[in-house]
Order: sequence, then structure tokens, then C-alpha cells
Amino acid sequence: MVKIGVITGSTRDARVNKQVSEYILEKAKHVEGAEFELVDIKEYDLPMFNEAMPPAMANMNYDKDETTRWSEKIDSLDGFVFVTPEYNNAITPSLKNAIDYIGPEWGNKAAGIVGYGSTLGVAATLNLRAILSNINVATVAPVGGFSLFTDFEEMSTFRPSEIHNPTIQAVLETTVAWSKGLKSIRA
Repeated sequence: MVKIGVITGSTRDARVNKQVSEYILEKAKHVEGAEFELVDIKEYDLPMFNEAMPPAMANMNYDKDETTRWSEKIDSLDGFVFVTPEYNNAITPSLKNAIDYIGPEWGNKAAGIVGYGSTLGVAATLNLRAILSNINVATVAPVGGFSLFTDFEEMSTFRPSEIHNPTIQAVLETTVAWSKGLKSIRA
């Protein structure tokens, strides 16, 4: 069995991201062969990156307790489903910071992406794919996308259309399959 983290992509107090992430976690209950958990980046309280060594050179040996805690969580997972809002055609600064904080813990794992925004989070999804490829995370297709105009009431309450169910299920199942395959590479 593989362990998959549903990673929130926002730390704002007024975020809708956690609603979307919890929806994904609920849908994951119907996927066999994996254990899913919510990984809320807000709970890790990562300040702007300020370690003495770049993550690629630190070899998972960090100076700060919050970095070690974050490192241990990501290292314990076999794959990820990132839930990212789109800010200015990119992912949030808090998500980018969380990714940049550590290095080898991400490598040779699979990731599904679920975006949302005025254009389904497409630009953020593409931005995240490029970032993840740089740290050897294999992103799967398809990608989930929700519209702020049709899947949210007053842009604050998540009410997704059922039309998304097959795509979200495919994101989850493909992430699990790839996570299983990549686990053998890390062994």
C-alpha cells in the first residue's frame, strides 16, 4: 500500500483551498491500494526559506525544527495530490516556498494536480508541473480543474459539479498507480 499526501496549496486565513482539499480526500476513500492523508502546509508554519544550506546540498540534514518536521512528513509519503489555487498565473508563494524548503524528499515520487481559479487553474497547474519536474516528481495526467465561477458559491463556498467526478477519480487512481511503480525505484 502506498501513502499519498493531499497537499494544500494556500495558507491564507480566508482560503477555500482546504475545502477543495477535503473534497479530494473524501473522493480518495473510493480508491484502493492507497492511504491518503491531508497535509496542510499552513500547519507547518514555514517562514520564508532561510536554511544555511540549499536543500539539494543539505542531504536531509536541516538546521531548523520546522524544516526537519516538514522533511520527515514529505519523506514518509510515496506520492502527492497537490491542490493549488491560481494566483497571477502561478501557484501561491506559500506552496512554492514549501516545495523549495526541501530537496531529495520529493524525488522519484508521483503527483496528481488539482487546480482552481477563474480559468480552472490551468496556468497554476502548468507552473506547478514545471516546478515539480525540476525536483524529479513525475506528474500524472489527467489534471483536475475547478472554476471559481461555477464550482464555488460567491467564490467562497466550494460546490463542485458532479461532472468533475470521473476526472478527479482518474487523477487519484493514476497517482496511486504511478506511486506504486516509483516506489520500486526508491527501494
